[in-house]
Amino acid sequence: MSGVAGAPASVSGGPMISRRILGNVALGLVLFAVPVWLPLVGGYTDLASRVLIYALAAMGLNLLLGFTGGLSFGHAAYFGLGSYGVGLMLKYETHSILLALLVGTLVGGLAAALLGPIAVRRRGIYFSMITIAIGQMFYFIAVRWNGLTGGEDGLTGFSRHPIHLPGLTLPMGSVGFYYLVLVCFGVAALALWVVLNAPLGHSFVAIRENYKRLTFLGIRTQRYVAISFAISGVVAALAGGLNALLDNFTSPNTLNYTLSGDFLIIAVLGGMRNFWGPLMGAVIFVLVRDYVSSITNNWMTVIGLVFVVSVIFFPMGILGFFNRGAKS
Repeated sequence: MSGVAGAPASVSGGPMISRRILGNVALGLVLFAVPVWLPLVGGYTDLASRVLIYALAAMGLNLLLGFTGGLSFGHAAYFGLGSYGVGLMLKYETHSILLALLVGTLVGGLAAALLGPIAVRRRGIYFSMITIAIGQMFYFIAVRWNGLTGGEDGLTGFSRHPIHLPGLTLPMGSVGFYYLVLVCFGVAALALWVVLNAPLGHSFVAIRENYKRLTFLGIRTQRYVAISFAISGVVAALAGGLNALLDNFTSPNTLNYTLSGDFLIIAVLGGMRNFWGPLMGAVIFVLVRDYVSSITNNWMTVIGLVFVVSVIFFPMGILGFFNRGAKS
């Protein structure tokens, strides 16, 4: 399928399939060994967890933006709903972080599934404005509902607990939690890969390429865009739940449009039409933010400069540029 890194190719594309498989295996090994090699280069495990969480949220957005052609400025809403869902479950209902994570993902995913059909009734800038309005609605609810959400002070009073399996207890320290994030990231990435390589994913790309032609052919394009919206919301909610577990805290900022802008920057920076582009973008974004913010409070200025340079010299994103160079 055009535009999907790692998509199945024809038999004649055997060498390309082999390279992609080897590349994915190498990526998996690098991510699996992060707790070993990252401290040796001055990093820490929670930083890697943050990279994967932001990459996961941006991959969800990228399904809608890069592969379906819908620009959403409100995907932080589903990220934040997943975050609050996990926090409230752990604070009031359960000590099982897996159950809390499931509930948080369902809460954010259900909101995306219900609100997506409303947003997709319009295209272009009007679609974007609807998404940002929906996101800000949830933001102000979180700010005003002090008794439940903690208001502007955020939601506290919950924390990660060990995962208890039959005959096995998994501690959720920095390393243990990183591997939980890695498993969630791998499962979600695999699910997205399957969707994009199925007829449904081909339909998403066809809508992106020529929305009007598919409408004239009688295809219910709004339904497909709504499906893409819902799937991307589920992935964003999963990332939000993991983010709440990473920080043992959540606040209305996880629902704000500024965070949606961060996810958009990550997707575009890495390559929004490339499957692994958001991961590359998240690595650059999180590392630059972590390093520069230790030096100055004006770290967003540096992020902005990096983004401007990327858009001017790498319009297809960093990973898109290197992939194009490899094919030429």
